[in-house]
Amino acid sequence: MKVLVLGSGVIGVTSAWYLAKSGHDVTVVDRQPSVANETSFANAGQISPGYSAPWAAPGIPAKAIKWLMQELAPLKISTRDLDMETLLWMTKMVANCNSKDYHINKSRMMRVAEYSRNCLRDLRNEINIEYEHRTQGTLQLFRTKSQVKSSKKDIQVLNECGVDHQILTPDQCLAYEPALKHTINKVVGGIRLPNDETGNCHMFVTELAKECEKLGVKFVMNTDIKKLNKQGDEITSVTTDKGEFTADAYLMALGSYSTHMLADIGIKVPVYPVKGYSLTIPIEDYSAAPESTIMDETYKVAITRLGDQIRVGGTAEITSYNLALTEKRRKNIEFSVADLFPHAADLAKADFWTGLRPMTPDGTPILGKTNIENLFLNTGHGTLGWTMSLGSAKFISDIISCKPPDIDDSGLSIARYAH
Repeated sequence: MKVLVLGSGVIGVTSAWYLAKSGHDVTVVDRQPSVANETSFANAGQISPGYSAPWAAPGIPAKAIKWLMQELAPLKISTRDLDMETLLWMTKMVANCNSKDYHINKSRMMRVAEYSRNCLRDLRNEINIEYEHRTQGTLQLFRTKSQVKSSKKDIQVLNECGVDHQILTPDQCLAYEPALKHTINKVVGGIRLPNDETGNCHMFVTELAKECEKLGVKFVMNTDIKKLNKQGDEITSVTTDKGEFTADAYLMALGSYSTHMLADIGIKVPVYPVKGYSLTIPIEDYSAAPESTIMDETYKVAITRLGDQIRVGGTAEITSYNLALTEKRRKNIEFSVADLFPHAADLAKADFWTGLRPMTPDGTPILGKTNIENLFLNTGHGTLGWTMSLGSAKFISDIISCKPPDIDDSGLSIARYAH
């Protein structure tokens, strides 16, 4: 079967890999000159199934109000961008901020994320792919006792889902991350997720695209996708600035840009662009740098070791599709790495980057069939595109290939928004 994949980020390229492995004739189309050039380019580097949790959680609306008043806040809302689309998405997200929905949504996310991590391990056994990966886990750091108390609900879900984890004292945190020795007095405890991994997403996608080409996948780059053309209950073609593309099946993997393109053919997906920032900093003192990924719970900032660099990612900015690099947001992620690892790197040498995370109001990506017979979705992964990529791709490849997926598909499709 001929399959057209729209989008060449980590979601699109991993999907192309599994589709090609299943024997399909696959073409990937993207507006960028090379793969993984947008949201997948400089993400936090985490592959963190154990940290997969929806932003919509009990108490978040009250916390959000406090955050908006802080100088170094994990959340910022641009009032000039508060259009009706933004307000509707925010309303849906707030509606999920209760214990019942949080529990359901986190379980769904972890189902996909755990499966994805296993798929990544299988892929590494199958092909030799280099992407600066480490398998030393994630360490979630708490600076206050209230954060430790709040973590009990997450620990309950980890127990129910059978996810390995360790509840640590500050001294135990130091044993896993020795570079915290100068700042461990700022830590009151932590949770370690030993099965989490780290890796350079851009490097991974670039290398996997080469493997895809060996299987016959065609990459059509520098091609702006304009619209989907629908007739009856089928997509007949995709219009681009380089002409029409046709296929037997079409896979939407355009992240935040899926929303408006799908709306044009009557499919409403609540995927909204939440802006995030990162710094990539060359390491100056390796003994003062993190060994794996640190999640600073206070500022919602991830600090990850990628080869000879540190990647620092964080901040959620609600500002529609605005991709301007805002210096004020830089301070938030700069502070966290400088505060915890003050001797590791020279911040003046950092590369500053921003990208749009495609967020659903419940945190779970949208995977599977639509009411259009030959159109499929793999979008809405939020901050967890790298974490969920392989599992989402294998899942959607099986759906397109009419194979039973390896994991329970309940609650993953667009059908969950029908009520």
